[in-house]
Amino acid sequence: MSSDENRKPNYSRRFLWLALLVVVLCVGYTAGWFYLADKLEAKAKTSVAALNHDGVTAECANPVARGYPFRLGLFCDHVAFEDSQRGISVSAGGFRSVGQIYDPAHLIAELDGPASVAVPHLQPLAFDWGNLRASVRLAHPLPERVSVEGRQLRAATAAGAQLATVETFEGHMRPNGENVDLAGTFSGLSLDPVLVDGRTVPPLSGETDLTLNNGVQLIASRAQSLRGQSGVIRTLDLSTSETTGISLSGPFSVDQDGLVDAQFKVTMRDPQGLATVLGGVLPEKSREIHQGFMGLSILGSSPSLPLKIVKGKASLGFIKLGQVPPLQ
Repeated sequence: MSSDENRKPNYSRRFLWLALLVVVLCVGYTAGWFYLADKLEAKAKTSVAALNHDGVTAECANPVARGYPFRLGLFCDHVAFEDSQRGISVSAGGFRSVGQIYDPAHLIAELDGPASVAVPHLQPLAFDWGNLRASVRLAHPLPERVSVEGRQLRAATAAGAQLATVETFEGHMRPNGENVDLAGTFSGLSLDPVLVDGRTVPPLSGETDLTLNNGVQLIASRAQSLRGQSGVIRTLDLSTSETTGISLSGPFSVDQDGLVDAQFKVTMRDPQGLATVLGGVLPEKSREIHQGFMGLSILGSSPSLPLKIVKGKASLGFIKLGQVPPLQ
C-alpha cells in the first residue's frame, strides 16, 4: 500500500479554510448591508426633499438606517407634513420601519405619539396612543395587503379638552381583482359628552367589512369622490354590549349627482336592550323609543327589516325616513 493511501485527511486545514470562508461571507454580507443602509438613508433624504415645493413642507428628522444584521429599516426622530395651500398639517413623534432581509416585500412600521392634526373647517386636534403599528405587503399596482392596528387611542382638542378614547382598533385593505376589500374593528369607544350635546353614550364597539367595486382604479387615480362608484357592505355593525347592537348589510351605489341607491338589511339584536340604551341617550324621546322597539320585539330577539334608498330617498320597511344628502 502506498504512502499516499495511508495519508490521513488534514482536518485542521479544512477547518481553517471553512473558517476563512465564513469570515469572507460575513464581511461581504456586512459590507452589503451597510451599502444598502447608505442607499436607504440617501433615498429617504431625496424623497423628503422632493416633497418640499409649492407650499408643501415634509420632514423626517435625522433619518438613520438600522436593523443589522437581519433587518433593514428607516428610523426618524419625528415626522411632519404641511400643505399650506390646502391648510393641512400633521406632525408626530418617532417613526420606525423595518423589513426582513430575507423578505423585503413585507414591511412593518411604528409611529410614536403625540400627534397634532389640522385640516380645513375643523379645529386643530391632538392624538396620542399606547401603540400604533402598520404592516404592508408590497405589490404592484397596490400593496397586496395593508393593516393598521393600535390601542389606547386618545383624541383631544389642541387646547387639551378630551374628545374620545378607543381601547383597540384595527383596519385592513387588500385588492381583490379590480375591487378593493376593506375591513376594520374597534372596541371601547368612549365619546365625551361635548361631542353629543352633553348626552352620555355608553362605550361602543364596531365592525365593518365591505368591497368597493373598481377600487384599484379609484385609489390609483386618487379620486376625491365616491360619485359613480358602487360596492357591497357585508357587515357594518355597532354594538353596546356582546348581545345588543345593530348591523347593516347589502349593496349600494352612488350616481354622478351623489344620490345613493341601496338595498340594505338592518338587523337589531336585543331590541329592548337597544331601546334602553337609546332612551338613556335621548331621555326626551324615551317613551316613543320604547314603544317603537316594543313592536320590533314581537318579531324575535334579532329582527331584520329592509332599508331601501332610491335616489337618496330612504325608507325602513313601510316607514319613510327622509332624504339622504348627496355625497360629494
